[in-house]
Amino acid sequence: MRAAIEVADAEGLDAVSMARVAESLGYSSMALYRYVASKDELLALMADAAAADFELPPFPDGDWRAGLEAWTRAQIDGALARPWFLDLPLATVQLGPNRLRWVDAAFSILRDLELTVDEKLQIVGLLAQHVLGEGRVQVETRRAAADAVRREHGLPASTPESELDPDALDRANPYYDFETVLAHLASPDAYPELYAALAGAPQPPGSPRHEDLWEDDIDVGLQIVLDGVSAFVEQRIASRR
Repeated sequence: MRAAIEVADAEGLDAVSMARVAESLGYSSMALYRYVASKDELLALMADAAAADFELPPFPDGDWRAGLEAWTRAQIDGALARPWFLDLPLATVQLGPNRLRWVDAAFSILRDLELTVDEKLQIVGLLAQHVLGEGRVQVETRRAAADAVRREHGLPASTPESELDPDALDRANPYYDFETVLAHLASPDAYPELYAALAGAPQPPGSPRHEDLWEDDIDVGLQIVLDGVSAFVEQRIASRR
């Protein structure tokens, strides 16, 4: 598993094959079949092993929302540190001992809430889907930006992202200055509501200014999802009283 992860870390998931992993270990590919039945099994084991490296940061004791935020963000950060993790087919990303520990950690965070097991599983499942969705958006846009910068500067496709100009990467992001793009595309006749909003229509009282928003797009989406979870928790608990 570790040998396969090292190949994926260095060269991406497409480079992982039974032959390539066996070569890195100094054995024949047939030797690997004594331990794993197929490449799909190897990928499933890799997914679970990678989850062992995700780290849950500390959060205030008894604050279940802060706990879920830390739980979700840690997994997004872990996936972004290993982009190949998000390239794994969903069918291979099954529950192993390390992934099950993350589910256990979520239940520990939710332990004192008056929710059923099914309701807690719904929350955990929703946040797990958010990890995959947010992580995939971040990884795909980052890859697209890196490819654009390499082409612009005539660099080989193998040039590591770490060697590219961070400012150039930021500007090459497909969603860079997205509001300006929308304003350019939205005409008052075809898209009246979007045009009015982008043209500076009055905002509701107390609305935050752009510079007062959360630190980054990941935090924005996560806070909105957690607002929904909080509302769900309050509604379910109130329904039993």
